[in-house]
Amino acid sequence: MEENKRSNFMEKVAAVIVDKRNIIFFIFVTAALFCAVSRNWVQVCDDITHYLPSNTETRQGLDLMEKEFTTFGTADVMVENVSYAQAEEIRDIIENIEGVKSVEFDDTEHHFNSAAALFSVTFDGTNNDQVSIDAYHQIKEQLKDYDLRTHSDVGNPLKAIINGEMLVVDIIAVVIVVSVLLLTSQTYAEIPVLLITFGAAAILNMGTNYLMGEISFVTDSIAIVLQLALAIDYAIILCHRFQEEREDKEAREAAIVALSKAIPEISASSLTTVSGLLALSFMQFKLGYDMGIVLIKAILLSLLSVFLLMPGLLVVFSPLIDKTHHKNFVPKINFLGKAVYATRFIMPVIFIGVAIFAFSFSQKANYVYAQESTESIRKNVAQINAERIDSLFGRNNVMAIIVPSGDYNKEAKLIQDVSELSLVEKVTGLANVEAKDGWYITSSLNPRQFSELANLDYEVAQLLYTGYAMNEGEYGQVVTNLDNYSVPLIDMFDYLNERREDVVLNLPKDLESDLDDLAEQLADGKKQLKSDNWSRIVLELNMPVEGDESFDYLNIIHGIVARYYDDFYVVGDTTSCSDLQSSFENDNKLISVLTILFVIAVLIFTFKSVGLPLLLIVIIQGSIWCNFSIPYLSHNNLFFLTYLIVSAIQMGANIDYAIVISNRYMELKEKMPLKQAMIDTLNLAFPTIITSGTMLVSAGFVIGFLTSNETISAIGMYLGMGTTISIFLVMCVLPQILLMGDIIIQKTSFTIKKSASVTHKTGTIRINGRVRGKLDGVIDAEVHGVFRGSINAMVDVGDIEQLPEGTEEIPEATEGDSK
Repeated sequence: MEENKRSNFMEKVAAVIVDKRNIIFFIFVTAALFCAVSRNWVQVCDDITHYLPSNTETRQGLDLMEKEFTTFGTADVMVENVSYAQAEEIRDIIENIEGVKSVEFDDTEHHFNSAAALFSVTFDGTNNDQVSIDAYHQIKEQLKDYDLRTHSDVGNPLKAIINGEMLVVDIIAVVIVVSVLLLTSQTYAEIPVLLITFGAAAILNMGTNYLMGEISFVTDSIAIVLQLALAIDYAIILCHRFQEEREDKEAREAAIVALSKAIPEISASSLTTVSGLLALSFMQFKLGYDMGIVLIKAILLSLLSVFLLMPGLLVVFSPLIDKTHHKNFVPKINFLGKAVYATRFIMPVIFIGVAIFAFSFSQKANYVYAQESTESIRKNVAQINAERIDSLFGRNNVMAIIVPSGDYNKEAKLIQDVSELSLVEKVTGLANVEAKDGWYITSSLNPRQFSELANLDYEVAQLLYTGYAMNEGEYGQVVTNLDNYSVPLIDMFDYLNERREDVVLNLPKDLESDLDDLAEQLADGKKQLKSDNWSRIVLELNMPVEGDESFDYLNIIHGIVARYYDDFYVVGDTTSCSDLQSSFENDNKLISVLTILFVIAVLIFTFKSVGLPLLLIVIIQGSIWCNFSIPYLSHNNLFFLTYLIVSAIQMGANIDYAIVISNRYMELKEKMPLKQAMIDTLNLAFPTIITSGTMLVSAGFVIGFLTSNETISAIGMYLGMGTTISIFLVMCVLPQILLMGDIIIQKTSFTIKKSASVTHKTGTIRINGRVRGKLDGVIDAEVHGVFRGSINAMVDVGDIEQLPEGTEEIPEATEGDSK
């Protein structure tokens, strides 16, 4: 129809988009170039504890430690097949490397076992400081001729490993998508259109992530693959619409009509996916918000690319599309429709039984909250090295107790109490660091004791104590009580070191050297263990990082610290797991309820029925229960984050498959016998479901098999398995449930009434919608309904059935029913 006759608003919008395609191309190219640069501005967070709620002990304690203390970089360096004498030589080599602060090694089983030596190395800088990174690389270089294994967070090596793995995953995912499209497409030339459309959306999404400031490594790793799997459907829908309209229209007109029809259809389809992702953003554990927002943005940008960029591409590529048609490679599945119909009374009963057992098994899954408690199918070099080191020397659980500073005696008593716990192997705090002859660096000494310890003349010691008291404003001690005046050793050494340039003490050279060494050690110790306001005590425990025993032991430690301090923090992997467990218990209920409510709300207004959405939810929820009964049946741990993310995506995305089946079936059952309606439904829905489903399943399994990070791998595996289960239930169980639940659907249906008026027109009239009344003239239309009267016409598609006399007639007000 010409522009001046177009009354449909959507077609007017579509016409503007198609006609202004060159401007749109320019805008997209410019935006893509910008985003190709801005994607490098995105900050990626590698610590999932960063997303804990701000009121948790772990988050508060970690923030405090980052602000108040310095944590030097460390590395475990293990050399196998060496003697103890050779190990001592290796220790000397490591100690002489620039940037190495200290090397802990002795002849105990903690450092030498089964001809393997473990060196605990501390660097001069933090994990991200260049001095630590250079020293770590130098260690590996100088010991490369040995049977060497190292494990460290210095330089964040896992980031490079994950980025390399995900690059391979992305390439393989694209190859799979192209392969699927080659088999399910109608023409070969539509494939570059689909890839350009998706590529633009992917680049825009990656480039706009910097607006969030920082995203998690989980989101950064899998967002592009999930965007591809979740959003490629939208482009396929528009492409198929264009092919249909192209049969009798020019490319421009076909693109306009196709877009005007596809916008409402695609928008409605995306709502369920967005609903599932939106539920993630309500999690207390903010990694869900991080992933939910990035993926919602990915969906919206995909819609933008499909609605704005793709119509113009279809017009430009239309000559090639016309020339590259090929036969349909997707087979008919009549056998499945017949089998489904034959088992319509059996499969729903079996499904109900399986769903009940699956629900029970999924509730018994052993949820874990530390990544290390699960295993990925593929292991990287760092994981292999860590497992080998742990197998020979074990792995300690490290905790930090943070208490207000200023009372060394109280700290010493606390250290003594926690040292007596059976599972505590080592305690490090300023109050238990021995200086000399049984004195600790926080012990309080009088002038006589200090002079004997430091080998100073008593008069010199008195002079020092007098200066210290005057500096602290404690003048009374100088006059009346100097001999009994006690000062913590660490404070006196600090004062002595500060005043050495101002006061001539005539110290022996060996004492001067000892003071230099001690001053450096004290400075490092204070950076790690003491600030102006807080002290840190580090515990090493021989227990797992999580589990009931570990959480009970954490409560015991809390109780001991509470005897001495009201304000304190206990920070470590066990505390983190405890906080994550508490967060999960709330988030699990919240996500489950919100996801279902959001999806039901969308479906109710889509189908104008309350019963049908509930039946669809039952199918997908059943697939989720089946999916997460697998960990229990296979005796594997289930990382809590995997369940939260996959269940939300599975509900939001897989429900689309059920919608496709339901739409087709509800339409066809009005025109033909139920058996044929079911067969045709599955035949018509199969290409759409197999195309989208294969992409999502493949994306999930590729991520699961090819990534070594436990969290990312588990998300991929369970997403692949869950989607596979959903496809099976949608294709083989949902049709029977629709049959069995037909009465429920009918009883719970509703319509939104619109005011109608009788239209009288004469001439050539285009009809778009349902018409009830009398038609007199020549008709050229697709008609679905009952006509009472006489007909003299050709039927190009479909058939005409003469109804027997006595058949129930159409309503009195209806003389014809057409679309």
